Amino acid sequence: MKYLIVLGDGMADEPIDELGGKTPLEAADTPFMDQIAREGAMGLLKTVPDGYQPGSDIANLGVLGYDVKTCYTGRGALEAASMGINLGPADMAYRCNLVTIADGIMADFSAGHISSDEGAALLEALNEEVQKTDLKNAVIFYPGVSYRNLMVLPGGGGVESTPPHDIVDQKIEEWLPNGPDKKLIITLMEISSRVFADHPVNKNRISAGKRPVTHIWPWSSGKRPEISRFSDLWGISGGMISAVDLLNGIAQYAGMEIIRVPGATGFLDTDYNAKARYAIDALKHLDFLYLHVEAPDEAGHMGDLKEKILAIERVDSMLGTIMKEFDGRIAILPDHPTPIRVKTHTGDPVPFAIRGIKNDGCIMFSEKEAISGGFGSMTGTDLLPLLLSK
Repeated sequence: MKYLIVLGDGMADEPIDELGGKTPLEAADTPFMDQIAREGAMGLLKTVPDGYQPGSDIANLGVLGYDVKTCYTGRGALEAASMGINLGPADMAYRCNLVTIADGIMADFSAGHISSDEGAALLEALNEEVQKTDLKNAVIFYPGVSYRNLMVLPGGGGVESTPPHDIVDQKIEEWLPNGPDKKLIITLMEISSRVFADHPVNKNRISAGKRPVTHIWPWSSGKRPEISRFSDLWGISGGMISAVDLLNGIAQYAGMEIIRVPGATGFLDTDYNAKARYAIDALKHLDFLYLHVEAPDEAGHMGDLKEKILAIERVDSMLGTIMKEFDGRIAILPDHPTPIRVKTHTGDPVPFAIRGIKNDGCIMFSEKEAISGGFGSMTGTDLLPLLLSK
């Protein structure tokens, strides 16, 4: 038996008046997700344990069967693994967004979805400036994908922080970090503001009518985690397809095969067809594949209803391409909701469907249909044992 999880990041949502009270999942044309629901069974999955922020790090670890209470230290450390950064035991890694702050307000958590090349140029300039100060041994910046970058503090103590996508259109002074590294981080944010202001990247962006990058925003600090190998836990080989460092970092620590797909961007323009082709090929030699698509989450953060529906439909089309070639057991689900109304994650349970275990009479893949699904209500770490069950 072979197994596939297709995870549409942030697909779940709330009823929307503009859609006549439907959610984007209900409004979207999703014949293949609906087929999984009809031929299988549905349920609701609580992917974010009480007391944790509803983020993709927490949710995806749980869906992969890992108890975050024992293995989670912070998002930054997970992304470091994907970027090939070998953290020492005293290193504190932070996710480091490039953001737009205007008049003290978080105007854009992604600085207009800056390109990776632009981001790398800005961070290179920031690294050079920091090397001229007495902080030169206190921090290193690493460029990542688009606005998603990394900052490492050797010997750092961490902070309590807030994801920038949670505070769009809010005053940042209420959400500045608090904890051992607070003073250093605020100093680095101030330095970044000075460096970025006159950088050619920003001058070009402004002349092109794009939002400038004004600051770094470090968050979700953590040290190197201890994560068991996927094959040791489940006795099967596993692989990961994702365009974001977070998921690939989890896979790196878990010893899963990381399949890089040309054209996979982690944004709305990702190459869904390429992901489908690579998934089909990967399942020829792997027992299990985790196929992650970021686009619905990005549309949710943008508050763009049209793009979210389109992203969901493209995930469905990708799923259909795979289903023509793959007859193993399939699960489809989001990791968390990213409602259009709030433009950020919530911790509400998400719908899931599995083909190949039993049938419960559900007719379409949606939040509402999952309430009466045959699997009932479960927690995130329950999903993989269920998918792999005999």
